[in-house]
Amino acid sequence: MPEKVSVVTLGCEKNLVDSEIMSGLVHQRGYTLVEKPEDATVVIVNTCGFIDAAKEESVNTILNLAELKDTARLKALIVSGCLTQRYKKELMDEMPEIDGIVGTGDFHKINEIIDEALNGRKPVYVGNPVFTYEEKLPRLLSTPRHTAYVKIAEGCDNACTFCSIPIMRGKFRSRSVESIVAETESLAAQGVKEISLIAQDSTNYGTDLYEGFKLPELLNRVSQVDGIEWVRLHYAYPGFFTDDLIETIASNPKICKYIDMPLQHSEDAILKRMRRPGRQRDIRELIGKIRASIPDVAVRTSMIVGFPGETEEDFAKLCDFVREMKFDRLGVFTYSQEEDTPASRLPDQLADEVKQARAAMLMEVQRQVSQENAAKYVGRTLDVLVERYDGRSDVFVGRSQFDAPEVDGEVYITGCRAEIGDIRRVRITHAYEYDLTGEAIA
Repeated sequence: MPEKVSVVTLGCEKNLVDSEIMSGLVHQRGYTLVEKPEDATVVIVNTCGFIDAAKEESVNTILNLAELKDTARLKALIVSGCLTQRYKKELMDEMPEIDGIVGTGDFHKINEIIDEALNGRKPVYVGNPVFTYEEKLPRLLSTPRHTAYVKIAEGCDNACTFCSIPIMRGKFRSRSVESIVAETESLAAQGVKEISLIAQDSTNYGTDLYEGFKLPELLNRVSQVDGIEWVRLHYAYPGFFTDDLIETIASNPKICKYIDMPLQHSEDAILKRMRRPGRQRDIRELIGKIRASIPDVAVRTSMIVGFPGETEEDFAKLCDFVREMKFDRLGVFTYSQEEDTPASRLPDQLADEVKQARAAMLMEVQRQVSQENAAKYVGRTLDVLVERYDGRSDVFVGRSQFDAPEVDGEVYITGCRAEIGDIRRVRITHAYEYDLTGEAIA
C-alpha cells in the first residue's frame, strides 16, 4: 500500500507555493495525498518563522500533530519551511517527535526525506537557501481552480532592521522570465484565470539576472498567456517602484489596478531606524504619482506599530498619515523582537500591551477610512471573479480586481447565475466597511 501523505501549510503565500510543489512531487512519486492529517501515514508541516506568533503557532501545530502517532497510523512527522531553516538544531534536539526536517532551499528533495524518515534515519536537509526552481516541477494547487500564486523570486537583499527573512530565505534571486511564463502557461491550461505574482521584494525582480528592473517586462509577458484574465502584483518594495512599472500597470488592461506596497511606517525617524528606503516625502510623492497615473488604483499597505523608540507623537502622526492617505487596504502588525536582527538590539523596546493597544487604535482609524473608500464604488459597474455560492443567502460571492484573495473584501452578487471562476459584470448597490453588494448585469 502506498503511503498516505498530508501537507499542512502555515504562513505566507510563498510557503503555500512550496507546499504545492511538495504535494506535486509526492503525488508524482506515487504516494496518496490526503487532506486530513489524521488519515495520513506521513505528515509534512510547512512552518513559518517570521515573527513570534508565527513561531508559536508552528511549534503548537507540530506538537498537536505528533499526538497522531498514538493512533499507530502516523509513521513520520516531517517539518519544513522557515522555522527549520532557522532553528534546525533546536528542533531536532528539543522535539524528538520530529522524524525529519527540510529547509527553505531543499524542499524539492521531499521524497528522499520521506524515504529516510520512514527508514528511521531522522534526515536533516537544511543547507544554504540558494535553490531557485527553473525546471518545471510538478505542482498540485491548493487554491481554488481559477486562481494561483506564482513565485517570481526568492530571498531578499534589503536590510530592514526588523526582518529575519534574509536569514531564513537567503539572498535575493530571481527566476527567469521563461520559467515564470512556462509555469503560468501550465496553470492557465488547468483553468487558472488570475495569477498573483509574489516575492519578498517583487519590484527588484530581474536585477540579479538581467540588466536593470525587469518587472514591467515580466508583467506584460505573463498577461499575454492565453486564458489569463487578471495579473496581480504583491509585495512591491517602494524603493524600486519605477515610472516604467507605473506606466505598465496603467496601460495593460489585464494587470489588476491593485498595488500591494508594504510601507511599514510614516515617520522619518522610525523609517531610518527600520532602514527603509526614502522618507515620508518620498512615500507621498510615489503614492501621488501612482494615483495620478492610475486613477482607479487600489493601494494596499502594511504598517508596523510599536517599533523600538516609537513615541506617542510618532504613533499619533502615523494615525494622521493613514487618515490622510486613505489607503484602500491596510494590514497592521505589532513589532516582534526577532533575535539576530539589528532592531532586536535597539534601546527603548515597547511593552506588548502598548503595541497591542496601538494596533487596535490604528485598525479603528482604517475601519473608518475603509467605509469611506467603499462608498465610492456604489453606482459603478465592476468585473467580479465568482468564487463561491452562499446557499443561505442565495447569492454568489466574488472579488473585483481591487481585492486580493483571502486578505481583502468580497462582492456579494444578487440576481446571478454563474459557474465558479466566471467573471461577471456587477453593478454595485451597497457598500460596507470592507465588502460590497451588487446586481449582476445580464
